[in-house]
Amino acid sequence: MNKIEHLGIAVEDLKASSKLFEMLLGNAPYKEENVESEGVTTLFFNLGESKIELLQSHSSDGPIGKFISKRGPGFHHVAIAVNDIEFEIKRLKEAGFEVLNDIPKQGADNKLICFLHPKSTGGLLVELCQERN
Repeated sequence: MNKIEHLGIAVEDLKASSKLFEMLLGNAPYKEENVESEGVTTLFFNLGESKIELLQSHSSDGPIGKFISKRGPGFHHVAIAVNDIEFEIKRLKEAGFEVLNDIPKQGADNKLICFLHPKSTGGLLVELCQERN
């Protein structure tokens, strides 16, 4: 595991949240992307060596939509950059962590991703991500 790649923040209104984070961070987002597999639109801001990802759900029954209806907008997950996501999935499963997808899938910002269930990580949703070549 290399570093915190990004912090994911669930939002209800991507445009309003973008304006807020532009003022907060002092820079504009560098990328907006639809991620159909997750049912979200994402917006990324650079923050030093890490990033902030804003996520807006395409529907109320998607993962982010359900999260917001249950807990409201706010911090959703921490993403950790890894060199070999398949190795990390295997290692973490053997260590007893609950992996939400055994096979890495395409995520935003040219990454392969996998999530770890919060029940096995002390209540924190963890995303593993590896840069695609």
